[in-house]
Amino acid sequence: MAKILILGGTAEGVGVTKVVSEFSGMEPVYSLAGATKSPNLPNCRTRVGGFGGADGLSRYLKQEKIDGLVDATHPYASQMANHATLACEESNIPRIKLLRPAWTPVPGDDWHGVENAVEAAKLIPEIAKRVFLATGHKDLPTFEALSENWFLVRLVDAPKAEISLHKHQLILGRGPFDLEAETQLLRTHKIDAVISKNSGGSTYAKIEAARNLGLPVIMIDRPKPPKGIVVDSLDDIKNWFEKNY
Repeated sequence: MAKILILGGTAEGVGVTKVVSEFSGMEPVYSLAGATKSPNLPNCRTRVGGFGGADGLSRYLKQEKIDGLVDATHPYASQMANHATLACEESNIPRIKLLRPAWTPVPGDDWHGVENAVEAAKLIPEIAKRVFLATGHKDLPTFEALSENWFLVRLVDAPKAEISLHKHQLILGRGPFDLEAETQLLRTHKIDAVISKNSGGSTYAKIEAARNLGLPVIMIDRPKPPKGIVVDSLDDIKNWFEKNY
């Protein structure tokens, strides 16, 4: 029985477990960091928590006799992706990265591309007063110096520590969100700009709502993908297994 470790925490990760389960002689082992409460879990062996860096992951791969690894983590989980690459190289284990397609601007979009949250914070005073901030909890401290701006912050789970933004409102929600609801959200809170990561996938409605309302979007670019094989669909994952196992 070949053991396949799937680094998940995403809808794509759950999808990979289903693909692996379709192959006879393969056992999926699903891993997620545990940062989100009540995550969507697949029907297979699951582990929760970090590994302790690339060295810790390498030890886990050897101890558990893992035969292959699929990295289906979030597009912005660059540290985990790099750790997976290093650990698999050290352990001589095949690895493939599933990276969901990025969003691309269409006619009517007013995107302002930036490399990171720091650049986004610098740009805000030039274009907006009331901002929909949909980048996750880790980037919130980057915006705390903007005392003249008001932020609508949406998170999946309530933060453990108090949000340090001067003027803000917190709402909780887990996507996907529909276009009508996102449009009404922006209107109700009189939002005049949206800050988002280019996550791709099912949270696109806020981008479409901003376009329909003529609002600028500050789009934080994706980090570079890790070296090695990178694909963007479950069909590609299936083909990889058919060729290599």
